Amino acid sequence: MAILQRGLAVPCFAEDPMELAQLGIGAERAGFDGFFLWDHIVFSNTGEGPPIVDPWLVLAVVAASTSRIRLGTMITPLPRRRPWQLAKETTTLDRLSNGRLILGVGIGSPAYGDFGIFHEPAGQRVRAELLDEGLDVLAGLWGGERFSYQGRHFTLDPVRFAPTPVQRPRIPVWVGGVLPAARPIARAARWDGMVPIRFAGGSLVRPSAADVADVGAKIAAARGSAGGGAGSAAEGGAGSAAEGAAGGPAPDYDLVVWAEVAAVPAGVPEIALPYQASGATWWIETAKPEPRWWEGVQERVASGV
Repeated sequence: MAILQRGLAVPCFAEDPMELAQLGIGAERAGFDGFFLWDHIVFSNTGEGPPIVDPWLVLAVVAASTSRIRLGTMITPLPRRRPWQLAKETTTLDRLSNGRLILGVGIGSPAYGDFGIFHEPAGQRVRAELLDEGLDVLAGLWGGERFSYQGRHFTLDPVRFAPTPVQRPRIPVWVGGVLPAARPIARAARWDGMVPIRFAGGSLVRPSAADVADVGAKIAAARGSAGGGAGSAAEGGAGSAAEGAAGGPAPDYDLVVWAEVAAVPAGVPEIALPYQASGATWWIETAKPEPRWWEGVQERVASGV
């Protein structure tokens, strides 16, 4: 059974960015294994919304003030990013943190608020294409060798990026996707982890342990049949095409439970046990932007793991 790591993910909503940075620093002191920030521009389809700060700059402050905790975004809408710019930002943060970065990616949401308002492509199909191409470009630029690319959306002439990330051959990539769609699972099988997402009543809800087991089996099958895939660690990265002993993905592949902030922190190990048995490797308590969410997550950090 994999060791279950514990993390926090919070919205990048703040008037003062240092409040989020201090929360991340406090999360390490409290014993958490990971601290992740949402990545949004406008969290609303009306053009209005909460105050939002840049998660990458906040994470850089956290990286400079911590030594152990893993850091990252959950999740970055790669379709609205220039992948070469993101390659530089992620490499810089990976070096600042001495190899502690995890990059969570997805097609992004809300479609209008984060894309359409700015006349970026908002259709789900084109965002999925941009995500896949963007990931290929990221991996190529992280490699440190001369790299060129010709795709439908991105074209790069031969170029070599330096420095490279601390983590070799690349920064771990977790792919987020809404169940039961098959394409996000197939995409995640090419990378280093998956964050299965469930919605109910218009809100994020924790997926079931059966969901995690099903996703793990499908990813293992895809990785086995694809021989690791173009973006996988068949190139020498984290993970392999081999299945784990329990029939799920390889032991170094991450299955992430997107959970609620624990009302009773001491009860999490028992609640998480069936998920761990189903192959989950991370349990990430996620603050939802509801009334008193900020006070609630502060209290959660203060209570410790």
